[in-house]
Amino acid sequence: MGLFRTEFLFLDEDHLPDEKEQTRVYAEVADQCAPDPVVIRTLDLGGDKLAAGIRTAPELNPFLGWRASRYCLAHPDFFKMQLRAILRAGAGRNVSMMYPMISCLSEVLQANAMLEECRNELREEGFAYAEKLSVGVMIEIPSAALIADLIAPHVDFFSIGTNDLIQYTLAVDRGNENVAHLYQPTHAAVLKLIHQVVRAGHAQHIPVAVCGEMAASPELVPLLIGLGVDELSITPPSVPMIKDVIRNLRHSECKALGKEALRTGTADSILEQCRALLAKRSPEILELIS
Repeated sequence: MGLFRTEFLFLDEDHLPDEKEQTRVYAEVADQCAPDPVVIRTLDLGGDKLAAGIRTAPELNPFLGWRASRYCLAHPDFFKMQLRAILRAGAGRNVSMMYPMISCLSEVLQANAMLEECRNELREEGFAYAEKLSVGVMIEIPSAALIADLIAPHVDFFSIGTNDLIQYTLAVDRGNENVAHLYQPTHAAVLKLIHQVVRAGHAQHIPVAVCGEMAASPELVPLLIGLGVDELSITPPSVPMIKDVIRNLRHSECKALGKEALRTGTADSILEQCRALLAKRSPEILELIS
C-alpha cells in the first residue's frame, strides 16, 4: 500500500481516535497487506479535509494555510499520539511512514525529533515498537522540491505528490473551470522539479516514488520512468493497465523521452511525444483512453 491516508480515520467520526484505536487500525492494515509494505502518511488535515473534532479558525485560502504537517507540528501532543501509534503498529510489521506538505528542512528535523521522543517514551513505558522505521517526505510544494538535496540526508525515501505539486507550481486550481486548462502535468517547470527531486534522492541513494494522478496516466508513465522515478503509487483499478504499459516499454526509449522533455518548451509538445511513444508500444491502451 503506497499511501494510507490516515485522515480518513478522523473525517467521518464524531470523536478523535486515540493512540490505542489508531494503533489497532494501523496494525490491522499492515497485517492484511503482509508481507507487502504499507506506507502510512501522517495526518493531512486542512484544505478540503476538515475533521469535526478539530476546530480551526476559518482561513481565506486554506490550501495555503494551517494544514497537514504545519498543523501537526504546532500541536505536538496531538501529533505525537499518531507517531506513537505508528511506531507501535510497526513493531514486527512492514510499515513505513511519511510526512505530508513539507516546505522546509526545519519541519523535517522537528518531526524527526518528535519521532525520536516517541521512541524513547515507548521504550521507557515498555511498549513494543518499530526500532527501525523508514521515514519519507511527500514532495508536493515547490520549495521542498528545490531543496530536496538538503532534505534527502534526513529521510529514507521521497514520494512526489504530483497533484499538489502541479497546483502549487502553476498557481492553478484544477477545480476552477476558468483555469483548469492551465493545469498541465507536462509543463516544463513541473518536469524539471520532478527531475530535480529524483537527482537529489538518487544522490543520497534513496528511492523516489510518484503518488498522484500522473502515476496512473498511461501516456505519462513512460515520461516518469524516463525522468528516473523508481516507484509509482496508484489506485488498485489502475494497476493492470499501468503494468501492461510498463511491460511493453523499452527503458532506453523512456530515457530518451525524458531527456527530450526537459529540453522541450511547451506542455502540448511534450504530451504529444508521450502519446507517440504510447502509440508505438501500447496502441490499444492509447485508443482506450483517447
